[in-house]
Amino acid sequence: MRIEAHAPGVFRLRCGPRTWLEPGKPTLRAQRQADMLLARQEAVGEFDCQSPEPGHWRLSHGEACLAIGGADPVLSLSCRDLGVAQARLSARPVADADGESRWRIEWSLDEDEGLFGLGETLGDLDRRASLLVSDAPADRCLPLAWSPRGWGVYVNTLDRVEHDLTEQASYTIRARGAGLDLFLFVGEPGEILNQYTALTGRAGQPNLWPMGVWLDQAQGQTAEQSLQQIRSLRAQGMALDVLRLADPAIVGFQTDKPVFEWSDREPNWRALVTGAEALDVHLAGSCIPGVLQGTPLFDEWEDRGWLLCDADGSAWVCPGTPASGGQPFGLLDLTHKDAGRLWTERHQQALEDGLDAPVCQAQFDFPANIEARGGEADAVLRTSYPHLARRALFDAVAAPRTPQEGVMLSRDLFPGVQRFAWQQGPDVDNSWAGYAETLRAALSVGNSGVAVQTHRLGSAERTPQSMTAELYLRWLAMSVFSANFSLQGHPDLMPDAFDADTRAKIKHWLQWRYRLLPYVAGIIDDAVRTGLPVQRSMAQAYPADPDAHVWDTQYLLGPALLVAPVMQPGGETEVYLPQGDAWWDLNTGWRYEGGTRWTLRPGLDTLPVFGREGHMLCLGPVAQHTGEINSARILEEVWMFGMPEHNPVVMRNKIRVMQMQGSSYIKGLEGLRILPSEGLEVKRRGAEVRISRAR
Repeated sequence: MRIEAHAPGVFRLRCGPRTWLEPGKPTLRAQRQADMLLARQEAVGEFDCQSPEPGHWRLSHGEACLAIGGADPVLSLSCRDLGVAQARLSARPVADADGESRWRIEWSLDEDEGLFGLGETLGDLDRRASLLVSDAPADRCLPLAWSPRGWGVYVNTLDRVEHDLTEQASYTIRARGAGLDLFLFVGEPGEILNQYTALTGRAGQPNLWPMGVWLDQAQGQTAEQSLQQIRSLRAQGMALDVLRLADPAIVGFQTDKPVFEWSDREPNWRALVTGAEALDVHLAGSCIPGVLQGTPLFDEWEDRGWLLCDADGSAWVCPGTPASGGQPFGLLDLTHKDAGRLWTERHQQALEDGLDAPVCQAQFDFPANIEARGGEADAVLRTSYPHLARRALFDAVAAPRTPQEGVMLSRDLFPGVQRFAWQQGPDVDNSWAGYAETLRAALSVGNSGVAVQTHRLGSAERTPQSMTAELYLRWLAMSVFSANFSLQGHPDLMPDAFDADTRAKIKHWLQWRYRLLPYVAGIIDDAVRTGLPVQRSMAQAYPADPDAHVWDTQYLLGPALLVAPVMQPGGETEVYLPQGDAWWDLNTGWRYEGGTRWTLRPGLDTLPVFGREGHMLCLGPVAQHTGEINSARILEEVWMFGMPEHNPVVMRNKIRVMQMQGSSYIKGLEGLRILPSEGLEVKRRGAEVRISRAR
């Protein structure tokens, strides 16, 4: 067993044969797999080691401590001498039914202790009572688990890991592999996410345009019909930035050459690009990492060994998907350097031809007999393949730029997914339950280290005519105060499907979205440094307030805003304001103490949003697309919630707050409208603004 103080509050524990712990120079394959999992391999801390009795050790690193000992080792984690977790670790692996070595770690849980993370869920954010398998695509599993009590755990492997929370008083991890590589975290959830994403990688800052409103093209629509929808929205004063073209894939390999061609359903791609550019609209579209079965290129690449194969060496044929138009296809073996490079280079060419963001779903439930050229198979292949596909596309989108900017869309979840913006939300029913599911999905992946998840405002595939005006406006209001969202191009889900009063309210909310862009961009920029998501659950933001944890459809949007969406018809809703802060109602300007509960009846043009005392909200101008936003003047107005104490979160932040003698002095607000909360007065002194108590 080898233990390291990997970072502040982070212990790395590896257990296994000496040949596994000290393998010598790693092979290229092993190094590639290690890089998929960890962005930082080296330990950057030291601990104090004591042995109170033979076979027992106490390892202290700052305020965090790991105690371990015994023939069947018991792990105890503590912070400031207060125990936060205890687990029993199997000293040696046992063989499972397939003869694979399997390690077991059993954590003891208190009756009222919640466990969060572990990927996407559409239900309760607390994962108790779940059984999740890391390489089962349907389980939507991610590897980080944490408790508001102040501890977390991550098993560092591409192989199968089972997370069993079905027992009332325990959380059992069963991990396959010759050795066990375990990271243990001590600290509050925000610090755990910070350390976890610093360890495993974070996404870069995307461009501004992906944060504008998207439109998902409906099945069967032509490009001209979609562009006409955009013209209609613009004529009504409604904002939009991106058109995502419907499946099947808009671009793919020719039947006989390793060259991309545009889908014949868009016979004049150049005309579409020209029409989109005239509207300042960006284009996104699907692709598949493969080649259709029955084509000469399929046969050529099967002979060359560029496709994933079964035990007989025959290419594995993937059943048809929406992106392939239902046609079966062979999957490129992206572990093959030349095949991966080709796919990246072809997408770089597609981007030069006018495709702004590729969309790719590459998470497949591979049978056990499928193997990649690099030797990856079974659970390792199921886990690593979507990572390889996303990495190749990100290289196409972002690598030519410095700093790396750009997005690609996907629903795939895998270890390391948090390195890539943008994550697509689920396709859910056009119902109040579906609305709640897309919100919980965003909060759950945020609990798992994914900074950005987008929402779909309804589903074109699930009885779109069932969408009511009330549900549409409530869903839209929540989506405006999120990382991002897309409107649906189906006629029953477009703003034109509703009456004039509803359309006026839709316009109101879309204007709010663009005013919020500097703040949302600032949150995403903050995620690059901290790993914290855009939408933050109550358990993550307020671990010490257990009353807040049950409010699992409330969330913090960044550090400054508490959003409490209306989640049921009728308009009445309850709001809980967490302890530890005071809150200012954005709609009334009233101040509320934390730890209180209120019943509200907001109108359809109102959303319960509360500013956190000591923070500021920086708003930009109303715009119809991000191309109208002057990069030299992205702000228009500042709202203050009590006496400013914190630098605001805002795109390209150059605003600084300094407190002195009971007043706040702020630099960087030149030319901006300032709305102080009640009881404050503003005095401008050149480039400096002084905020003080009104006399």
